[in-house]
Amino acid sequence: MCGRFAFYSPAEATAALFGVSGSLDVKPRYNIAPTQYIAAVRDRVDATDDHPARELVMLRWGLVPFWAKDPAIGNRMINARAETVAEKPAFRAAYRRRRCIVLADGFYEWHRDGSVKIPYYISLASEEPFAFAGLWEHWQDKESDESLQTATLITMAANDFLTSLHDRMPVILEPERAERWLAGEENLLDTAAQDGPALTAWPVDRRVNNARNEGDDLIVPSGESLEG
Repeated sequence: MCGRFAFYSPAEATAALFGVSGSLDVKPRYNIAPTQYIAAVRDRVDATDDHPARELVMLRWGLVPFWAKDPAIGNRMINARAETVAEKPAFRAAYRRRRCIVLADGFYEWHRDGSVKIPYYISLASEEPFAFAGLWEHWQDKESDESLQTATLITMAANDFLTSLHDRMPVILEPERAERWLAGEENLLDTAAQDGPALTAWPVDRRVNNARNEGDDLIVPSGESLEG
């Protein structure tokens, strides 16, 4: 599961790494939580085969399927498992037609040590920003005409480095693999663990447990780093 992450690099420059030009007022965040808005890159809704284009957008974290009667279902749809995403009713339409990448600098996982859960911050060893593989959906209430654009992050079995902390991890994409994901490559998730970039991780203060807490002090190491 991935339930908290950070994105503090300049949004325009990060989007440019993934071939997108555009401007959004994206403030640095160090404790992004479900139901909040996240910066994502996707194919434009009005793109055509002759004129494809991508855009930088803000999507609410927690996918609401287009067929849902109650948007509260999105609170439980923050992650989609790579192993089943192509078949699950909540995700299969988006998997075929509405892929996105979500911009990030790092994410958090909680490692149980006896009765205590210790939060760890995980980022690329290169310290560069990256993207999560994601899906997005458009939902509209037929009665009130309320509409939402939402997203989920895809997770997979943890790689060898992260298994000591957690059994799951988000699918991490660098620019070349992000392009393949957005282009609809079918087997990319099958090789994500083996092809992923080198990571680093370190324990951080438990203040990150409260989603109301913010600031760069949340990613300051409180112990020895792990390298992999």
